[in-house]
Amino acid sequence: MSEGLSEVGQARSWIHLALEKKMLCQHLKELLTNQKLLRQLYKPHAFLLCEEEREQFLFHLLSLNTVDYLCFTRVFTSISIPYRVVIIPMKKLSIAMATVNPWVCVSGELGDSGVRQITKNTQEIYFQCKNLGRLSTLELGQENSGLLAKCLIDCVMVYNEITGHTYKFPCGRWLGKGVGDGSLERVLIGQLVSPGGEEDSGRWTGTPPELASPSQSVRAVLESLGSRSRMQSVEVQENMRETANNLVKHFHKPEQERGNVTVLLCGEGGLVLSLENFLLHGLKSNRLFQRNVFVWDFVEKAVVSLESADQMGDLQGSTFTRGPPCGSLCHYVNAINASPRNIGKEGKFQLFVCLGIRDRLLSQWLPLLAECPLTARTYEDSALLRDRAAVHSLSRILHTLNDFAITLETALVKGVDL
Repeated sequence: MSEGLSEVGQARSWIHLALEKKMLCQHLKELLTNQKLLRQLYKPHAFLLCEEEREQFLFHLLSLNTVDYLCFTRVFTSISIPYRVVIIPMKKLSIAMATVNPWVCVSGELGDSGVRQITKNTQEIYFQCKNLGRLSTLELGQENSGLLAKCLIDCVMVYNEITGHTYKFPCGRWLGKGVGDGSLERVLIGQLVSPGGEEDSGRWTGTPPELASPSQSVRAVLESLGSRSRMQSVEVQENMRETANNLVKHFHKPEQERGNVTVLLCGEGGLVLSLENFLLHGLKSNRLFQRNVFVWDFVEKAVVSLESADQMGDLQGSTFTRGPPCGSLCHYVNAINASPRNIGKEGKFQLFVCLGIRDRLLSQWLPLLAECPLTARTYEDSALLRDRAAVHSLSRILHTLNDFAITLETALVKGVDL
């Protein structure tokens, strides 16, 4: 560390780091076994020279291992940290990594790493940069746009070589053109993996985060929902209410106790996925061979329909659809489509929801999509978007979030100036 710390400062930083690594008890136990040094440094009445007192002290320290501390990461913000990033493809398609030229950009509370290119035919990169703090998002992309440059990514693991913390960023989706939603870039949401025996030995395993990037299994369920509407409408609405409630509770907590709002927006069980469920309910699919159905296809077509109807004068009888909300909906969708980023249809819908909730417009856009002339042709009669009571209820729920100032991470809104 190059901060020019005093000996006391160095000792304190050592305690911070040992506490964060959950090694403080183990390290002190090792130090206190040197009886000769203890007798040399301490007076005869010191409690560290009493074996019973010493063991009691270490026992209390051991209980600190039950909590995840970030005391070193958040205090020493200017130090340089070495990070190791490993891309893990699906096992059955691991050979596909040889066809892509991936890059990553890791972001945390204190900044981002910038784009880091990974050498072709490798799945790992090691770099050093200024402390990023607690990690939250990871941008994963590839530069090759050929039809053979595609890979099904399981997850990305990021390892802090100083603190020993491991972050898992689940993906479970394709990266490449002509497959999935055609995305060449994805923003993954991750959380700290709880340490265990296998993580401590350096193996990339562990329990997935409670709230992280939507997984492949979730995606598979959503895709079936698009054409079959199997999820009950009551369950979809309940999930939407719970998601909004989690966001409200987040902003009512003291600032120092809040978690990561990006996880609540884009993670599994977050606002984006809940709204996607709502808009997939009862959505007809005319695609052959049961190909994926994406909500963004409907949103795009709805905007085209609204713009065409306005130009043809078909909206003269509806003052609601001709007002500012209609203009903002079209403007935002067109701006997202004009973005130079290749984030795919799922990424565009995620950006649409995040921008809409940040700028307090999402609650106005939902009724617009419901009233769009295209909706009656695109959705079944039983769809939630065609249920006025359900749309009104959801619009009110989203409107309650307008009371909070939501700041989006740079990784989410990069490339779109709105």
